[in-house]
Parts: sequence; C-alpha cells; structure tokens
Amino acid sequence: MRPRDDPRGAFGGGRGPGRTGGGGPDPDGARAADVIARGVRGAEPGEVPGRLCEVAVELLPVIGASVSLRSEGMPVQLSASSAQAAHLAHIQATLGDGPCQSALEDGAPVLACDLTTGRDAGRWPVFAQQATEAGVRAVYAVPLGSGEVCVGTLDLYRDRPGGLTDRQLHVARIVAGVMTVALMALPHGDEPETQDGQDWLSGLATDHDEVYQAVGMIMAQLGVGADDALARLRADAFARGRTAVDVARDVIAHRTRFDRY
Repeated sequence: MRPRDDPRGAFGGGRGPGRTGGGGPDPDGARAADVIARGVRGAEPGEVPGRLCEVAVELLPVIGASVSLRSEGMPVQLSASSAQAAHLAHIQATLGDGPCQSALEDGAPVLACDLTTGRDAGRWPVFAQQATEAGVRAVYAVPLGSGEVCVGTLDLYRDRPGGLTDRQLHVARIVAGVMTVALMALPHGDEPETQDGQDWLSGLATDHDEVYQAVGMIMAQLGVGADDALARLRADAFARGRTAVDVARDVIAHRTRFDRY
C-alpha cells in the first residue's frame, strides 16, 4: 500500500502524536507547508494553481485535483493535475451539477464519499454515473474563500469509495487556503498586466472564453437570452455525451448550428 493511501499514515486517522487541540503543534500543517513550498518553488504566478493541484495529489489519498472559479453561468476551470481531473471538472461545468456546484452554493466542503451507491449517487445521479464511468468513485470539493466570499473550489478525485479523515480534510483546507491567496494575488483588473498584455484570467481560462463566445452565437441564432443559450449548449452536450467546451468549439467553427424549432 502506498503511504498516502494508508489511513494511518502521515495524514491518516484522528489526532495523532504531536497534534493537539486548540493552538497546539500542527505537524500536518507543517508537513503540508513544506510540500507546498517545494511544489510552487520557481513557478510563474499563472503556473501556481496547477502546481497546487499536483501538491494536493501528493499530500492526500486522491488521484487527481482541479481548481475552478465561480462565474456567471458556468465555473471557470483554471487548472488540473491531469487530463482525467480536467475532464471531471468539465463534466460538472457541463451539467451544472455535482459536488463542486454544491460547495459553491454552500460555501462549505462537500464530501461525496461514494458515487457508486447510496446518498451521494442519488444526490447527483447523472454526474455520479459519468464520474464512475471516468474511473472516479469519490469527489471532495473544498471552497476557496469563505461562505460569504467563495471564489471557487478545489476539487479532489478518488478512484475508490471512502471519505477524508479530519486530518486529511485539515490538509485539504490548507491547500485550498493557499490556492485562494495565490489566485487573489495574481494581477487582474486595474493591477499590472501579464507580460503578453492579457488579463491573467483570459490566459488561464481560454475554455471559458470559448463557451461564452459560443453562447453569444447561439443567442443570435435562436433569438434568446444568455441563460437560455447556455442551457441549450449544455443540453446538446449532455445529449451527445460531450462536454460544453467540445460543443462550444464546434459552434465557433460552424460545425454545429442551433436552429429555432
């Protein structure tokens, strides 16, 4: 068994030796801080979210991680530790449903411990089916920020059912906290631009830009508002077993057209 998969390991069960309640020593936090510092060392600001996703996979018993920002209509998927993790983030964005969406709404961690059966499978039935088909059995969504100001989520993916221990959730919150600080520290708005003159978000979220370009085209084709156009895009993607980004690219390339009927 790999050390990070052992529930009794570095971030395993309850309070272990050296960890106390209140303001006592926090060896888990210290270990996480060391791994985070090593993981982001030398990274450009725009690379930090992806590096932190990789750090989360190193620290926790998960096989992938992704980070998305809250946005009107669809979350902005910024970075992921792997193609599989990116695919799971796109599935949630396409469906408008899943642990990520629930964490955004609640402003609190959402731990979907078993997507194969029971309560979690019933709470997000379509997402659960697609996630398990993609090889994921559990998803943990940790909000970036607070309930009052939640800017996005860190989503963690596991290939077998199971929850996070208190210590593991503590570490996940630490990574999410650093992720939040890193995202808020990136230049945007009236702050200095990146070297290529683009706003940081446009460089990190080209997929999001493509979706909204396609939404604009669908609005013109159907004579509907943005919400209805996005709903049609999502419905078409779901019906064809594709992501919203895939369909958006087809719309932009004029391979797919939405006609009134």
